[in-house]
Amino acid sequence: MKILLLNGVNLNMLGKRDSRFYGTDTLAQLEEKLTKYAAELGVTLTCAQSNIEGELVNILQQTDCDAVVFNAGAYSHYSYALYDCIECISVPVAEVHMSNIYEREQFRHNDVLADVCVARFYGKGIDSYIEAIDYFVKKI
Repeated sequence: MKILLLNGVNLNMLGKRDSRFYGTDTLAQLEEKLTKYAAELGVTLTCAQSNIEGELVNILQQTDCDAVVFNAGAYSHYSYALYDCIECISVPVAEVHMSNIYEREQFRHNDVLADVCVARFYGKGIDSYIEAIDYFVKKI
């Protein structure tokens, strides 16, 4: 099984962002830990990140993976382009957030991607990603 780990806007700033919400790992450290975890399950994890909405759409449309674990960052709150993309691709997408978006600023409570993702995992830091990987291992 191949899973795409896709991180969106500002997630390249992990390790510099507020550690209360995002921990202290950099994106490279997060990807390394998750790649190792996935490998232990027999899963190949392909990692990508972009701050550009259109590039995220292109990556999603072109993936040859069996599933996607996607942290769109702030795009989750307003990107109808990503909504439309996820809705029309045949690859299942699980949405991930490191923090609990419902315990943060009001604007984060709006999640336009929720309805087109097959599952959502949030509020547990890196464990949100692990839960999403586990979900697909059990589901596919």
